[in-house]
Amino acid sequence: MLSKEKLLFVFLFWLLPWQIHGQIIPAGYPVLEEVARRQNLIDEGFKNYSFALRPVRVSEGNLFFEETAVETDSIEKKVYNPKKWKTADFKILPVMNTSVYNSNRPFGWGNSAMLNGAGWQNLLSFGIFARLSVLQIQISPEFVNSQNSRFQGYGGSFFYSVNFERFRYWNYGDNPEYFGDSYANFVTPGQSFISLNLGKVEAGVGTQNIWWGPGQFTSLIFSNNARGMPHAFLRTSAPVNIGIGHLEGEIIAGRAEDSGLKPSQNSELNNSYFRDFSGDWRYVSGISITYQPSFLKGFFLGFNRTFQQYNENVESTLQGRFPIFESFQKEKFFEDGHSVAYDGLAQDQQVSVFFKFKIPKGKFEFYSEFGKRDHSYNWREFILNPEHARAYLFGFTKLITLSKSKSNEFLQIRGEVIHQSESINRYIRYEVVGSYNATWHTHHQVRGFTNYGEAMGVGIGVGANAQILEIAKVNNLNKLGLLFQRIENHQDFYYGAFGDNPERQPWIDFSLGLLWDQQWNRFIVSSKVQFIKGRNYQWQTDSSTSVDFPSGENLNSFSAQVSLIYSLYKR
Repeated sequence: MLSKEKLLFVFLFWLLPWQIHGQIIPAGYPVLEEVARRQNLIDEGFKNYSFALRPVRVSEGNLFFEETAVETDSIEKKVYNPKKWKTADFKILPVMNTSVYNSNRPFGWGNSAMLNGAGWQNLLSFGIFARLSVLQIQISPEFVNSQNSRFQGYGGSFFYSVNFERFRYWNYGDNPEYFGDSYANFVTPGQSFISLNLGKVEAGVGTQNIWWGPGQFTSLIFSNNARGMPHAFLRTSAPVNIGIGHLEGEIIAGRAEDSGLKPSQNSELNNSYFRDFSGDWRYVSGISITYQPSFLKGFFLGFNRTFQQYNENVESTLQGRFPIFESFQKEKFFEDGHSVAYDGLAQDQQVSVFFKFKIPKGKFEFYSEFGKRDHSYNWREFILNPEHARAYLFGFTKLITLSKSKSNEFLQIRGEVIHQSESINRYIRYEVVGSYNATWHTHHQVRGFTNYGEAMGVGIGVGANAQILEIAKVNNLNKLGLLFQRIENHQDFYYGAFGDNPERQPWIDFSLGLLWDQQWNRFIVSSKVQFIKGRNYQWQTDSSTSVDFPSGENLNSFSAQVSLIYSLYKR
């Protein structure tokens, strides 16, 4: 008779090693998503994936670079050989713990439910995945603990017009600079979902993060910057061959929440300028489609569109629930020469188009995404005035082989430029600048495209622009490199409030980061240390400033992030 120890060993042997056909890499997951994208670039996994619709299936690649000996007629060849798909599976998900420390101010983005605050923050995630035939269930909560220390924020020692301009953007969005004790400790369902998966088509409900668009460091529509909102979805779980190419797509309907927090740490300013939230939740619908033509391998073209609206304003019709299918031209909604009735629906729209082109032989890819957050009157206006209410990003990745004997060792160079601030066009379009014009992810009726106070797309800050460059040596899951970032903070507020004041200079963050990822069997460490110099921090001036020699206050900061990942299995 078998002992208890042997029975436990047999149980674990059969339970843990099997491949999970539907298990996913959560959007923005440390190390693994980057490795998956690299394998896709060099055609060694994730075939036909655009990586513009995430999460992606684990089983489509070889993340841990396993090899199995296979006999051939002439020679023994080592190839990747995935385990056979099973009708029923159960899996314990990897345990991930991410800790962030910001010395004296908030810094960073893209950590799901973790808040961007000063001091220590921690996110712990684990769970299970189970599948029975077409039914899939993943339970993966996220436990968040945040110190949320107070810091030197917006001072308010400005004229009325400047404070009004600052709060105009806060009143058009939901981006509190300080989350306080009410967000110190909480639990979210995290990357959990339940779905029916029929081949490569999946339908279900969940709270997992989604990522739409080709960006690597952020995205114009959806990314992992905020906690995932509860949503129903119909999506392709893998690229679908439609004869003339491959198609990826998703339709969602979800619920986003306001934070309920006042934006400033100065209660006097809040009482004077802030417009309280209504207490209602926002209904969000969206669609994403990506197409790869069969005659142009490696080229992907797609678009995303979202609408959000406070629930009390949503019409109980198919058109009301899914306005994503309505016309793009504003003239279609004019009645009696105006669009007052349509504007009264209080909807906030975002749309983006993007492309990505990868060249596996050159180990190179480049991509771009262009978004608009307002209807054009007609196609003529869109062509003549494309910069109205726009945002964009573009980036690239280049791999340089370092060793012929180590096929997965490269010098990886990748970069990205993100631009959200409004164009100069606003001075022509609006009779009074500072009335209805707004920046990306904001809206005068529906507030921000946010969930619990964090942007669901671009995480670098409202109205901010960024330039990012990373240079690293990579080998399988290991990485050692440098990260350079330049962030122009809230350019729209700066030019609206100080554009005519030569003594006030833009608030620019320059940062230098060290990157180190390392794998030891089933244990992975991913770390990042950044040194930040904030020039003209919070747009403050030094006592010695003058019109001829403007001088601002600078703030030096330190930010560190460490993710510890442990998996009970190697796949």
